[in-house]
Amino acid sequence: MTDRFIYHCPVRWSDMDAYGHVNNARFLTLYEEARVAMMFVGAREAGVTSLEEGVIIARHEIDYLRPVDYGDPVRIESWIEDIRAARFTVAYELFDGEVLASRARTVCAPYDLKKQRPRRLTEAERAFLSGYR
Repeated sequence: MTDRFIYHCPVRWSDMDAYGHVNNARFLTLYEEARVAMMFVGAREAGVTSLEEGVIIARHEIDYLRPVDYGDPVRIESWIEDIRAARFTVAYELFDGEVLASRARTVCAPYDLKKQRPRRLTEAERAFLSGYR
């Protein structure tokens, strides 16, 4: 079993669409919050702060399995599906209560903001990410 990073994300009133469900585009925001918590809070707790210095998004993919209504926070479980020299893929499952409501993937690339170009993962970053593989 893969270790997963667990994040409980509040659903905000502004996340709702005209039908009273979380808007499809807002799922990206929920997944972003979980990913940022993993790369900032989780990585910092593991002694890795370099991911905070720059990561860009190369691709998103979302499968919507059922609507999510306004109410209790959703649980987002994330893990690392793939690690390459200069990119990694975060996979997620979003649960509304105990019901799986969505799955997603995000391809991320470490980025040097000063030089304005992608960079390779460091050994410390690879070790941290591998803990969720």
